[in-house]
Amino acid sequence: MKKDKTYTVVIKPLVTEKGTFQATAMNAYPFEVATWANKTQIKLAIEHIYNVKVLSVRTSFRHGKPRRTRTNRMSATKHWKKAVVVLHGEYHIDLF
Repeated sequence: MKKDKTYTVVIKPLVTEKGTFQATAMNAYPFEVATWANKTQIKLAIEHIYNVKVLSVRTSFRHGKPRRTRTNRMSATKHWKKAVVVLHGEYHIDLF
């Protein structure tokens, strides 16, 4: 993977209650990733950015919720992709 493309795969880490619990209990960290990225690209990007060893990657595509606008029309929030990255036991990421 190209070095400049590595930083476009991972958009941001997701800091939530569930994510914090998964990080401490199962060594799994959630991230918002690019919708075009596959599991291999996500794994390589996380390993390159955080200097860790990734054990597995789980992905899910989150559809946007319908919302009503000012003019009483319906629109939707953006669609996004979530990735939960499980690390080897001796590695961790200091996000929280």
